Amino acid sequence: MSIALTIGSYVIVLFSLIPLIRSDHWTFRVFEYPRSQKFVLNLLFIVLWAFWGETSQPLTWITLGILGLNLIYLFYQLFPYTFLARKQLLSQRDTQPDRSLSLLISNVYQYNRVSEKLLRLIDQMEPDIVLLAETDQWWAEQMRPLHKSYPHRVLKPIDNTYGMLLYSRLKLTDASVKFLVEEDIPSIHAKVWLRSDEPIQLYCLHPTPPVPQENPRSTERDKEILMVGREAKQSDIPVIVAGDMNDVAWSYTTDLFLKTSGLLDPRRGRGFYSTFHAKIPFLRFPLDHVFCSSDFKLLQLQRLPGIGSDHFPMFIKLTYNPKAEQEQEQNELEASSEEKELITEKINADTESDGESKPDKNPLGT
Repeated sequence: MSIALTIGSYVIVLFSLIPLIRSDHWTFRVFEYPRSQKFVLNLLFIVLWAFWGETSQPLTWITLGILGLNLIYLFYQLFPYTFLARKQLLSQRDTQPDRSLSLLISNVYQYNRVSEKLLRLIDQMEPDIVLLAETDQWWAEQMRPLHKSYPHRVLKPIDNTYGMLLYSRLKLTDASVKFLVEEDIPSIHAKVWLRSDEPIQLYCLHPTPPVPQENPRSTERDKEILMVGREAKQSDIPVIVAGDMNDVAWSYTTDLFLKTSGLLDPRRGRGFYSTFHAKIPFLRFPLDHVFCSSDFKLLQLQRLPGIGSDHFPMFIKLTYNPKAEQEQEQNELEASSEEKELITEKINADTESDGESKPDKNPLGT
């Protein structure tokens, strides 16, 4: 028993420390995802040692000490996303309908063939904007009933699990589909006009994850996210960035993105809002994101019921409040000089395959 406890304990500690190695290879980056799971397992091993450890052995106390330090380290990383932390994006109770907008985002899982649940959910929530990822031509056809209620659309169905469909009740201008980093991975950029006739810059993303069957490194994902972050920082109008980023809320890259863009994360101070994997409760991570500039306040944030996909949909309602920028300016994260150099390095990174072909996309959720 003690041998198993010892091995398990140090494996958890090792998995917690691996992400400190800033390599882009998936074998390092993938360990950023299960941070809450590592916290729970670490706590479990402390309890097991307390009951079954040999208290007369120095190894027991050494291991308990290391596990205790690791637990504190993991809690420190998760703390910003607990209700105990300060809210980064402040809430507002009273709403100005002309300056508010709601957004529903959902990775539908391309091979999911149950579209009725999603249509019913959209009808129930009545969002102003709907963003769907992993959409092929079949999904585009199934979503045709939305055309009546959502006259403004940007549709890019692709049969590679990276198609995107954007539907809006609000007017869209300067809408375009861009391939920022990879020739088969689109992003949607558009100005959304509030009912008050004020523009919002919207970026919709779904980069590849650092997993063997998709992309063996995070370089392309990190580059796309940070490129959009830099562009968002330079915007002279309010900004919203949304989508399945294939990165967890607490990752180093997400932290760099927030520092690059100056945007705020509505989950900070509220909860994890884990959206993937919808069908495996213990293996859930917050992969689907909505970030916004500091001139917004939050009206509603909700993880919605499953639709047959491996992702839960997310719903957010924001209100544009120019005065909020002064209230929330101190909530923006600042990059150190070393981080600024790293951000520039990642944005300028070579994303060519160097002669190595990428693995074929397969029907796994991303």
